[in-house]
Amino acid sequence: MFPNRSADDGGRRIVDGDRPGYDDDRSAPCGAPLVSDGGLAIREPPVILVPIEVLEGQTIPETLVEFLAPAEVVVLGYHVLPEQTPTEQASLQFEDRAQEAVDDIARTFVDAGRDPETRVVFTHDREQTIDRVASEVGATAILLPNPTGEVDSVLVPIRGVVDDDRLADLVATLVSEDRERVTLWGLTPDESDFDPDRAVERAAERLRDRGIPDAQITREATETNTPIIDIVDRSGEAGVIVMGEGRESLVSVFLGEDTERVAEGAVAPVLVVRDREPDEIEDGAADDAEHGTSDDAEDGAADDAEHGAADGDEDSASKNAETGAPEAGSTGPDSSR
Repeated sequence: MFPNRSADDGGRRIVDGDRPGYDDDRSAPCGAPLVSDGGLAIREPPVILVPIEVLEGQTIPETLVEFLAPAEVVVLGYHVLPEQTPTEQASLQFEDRAQEAVDDIARTFVDAGRDPETRVVFTHDREQTIDRVASEVGATAILLPNPTGEVDSVLVPIRGVVDDDRLADLVATLVSEDRERVTLWGLTPDESDFDPDRAVERAAERLRDRGIPDAQITREATETNTPIIDIVDRSGEAGVIVMGEGRESLVSVFLGEDTERVAEGAVAPVLVVRDREPDEIEDGAADDAEHGTSDDAEDGAADDAEHGAADGDEDSASKNAETGAPEAGSTGPDSSR
């Protein structure tokens, strides 16, 4: 039902599900503008990448599936291999089992009204694979799954400059009017130039522009030198956490060496809003010129340039170049099936 087979430029077979049209009271067919509950168009229809360690039995709670279903969804089933195990060998051994597990997860999204795209990947480098697939599918956000009950509140920590429009598009697509409460929480170190109150108000304005009532939005600001720890400590209060990548990659924080410090401490699922890549930033700038951009948004763009958003992309590209994409028929750092 979900997959169709093709080959990418590196000669690796991939299994991708279709992304068919979809319509309910909060979404629209693919290619058509999404509309928030408040009736205003979403500028960038969000795509959420859902990485699942399928052979370890990881799943997505039904309540979280229902919350994510208004967005485009890509389910990435992955399995991390020992360094000495060739990816092609693992694919032959585990593909059917992994694809069956991914299809089971995809069916829960279908039951919620969303037919997702699916991929199965065998890899030696989890973070690099997730970053690569996120870039390929144009993911707005990456889900870091954790168990959750009813999703009745969304916590949005803002630790610095964030793409307000992209964040607002995501939140407004997922949140139902008069149902989930949204808490915008600005965090800043002592004596920092970052103004959390201004950042929170700017984000609130973007949400209001997309139809989220002001009464549904709570604003908070905190001075802290340990923002990640504070977010983890508060994560039990939220149904879902939505936050930007920041200068320190949150994917690295949650999936890398700091797993014990953060991921095991976080109670709620986390949606990490990705920084836009250079070509997306150019498209966004053109859209801003067309729609009219506020001074606050221009200030945010200037801050992005100051903090070197492009440098992070160049670093990622350099890592990929150092790793080397596999030639046709060869075994690379991961095998997408």
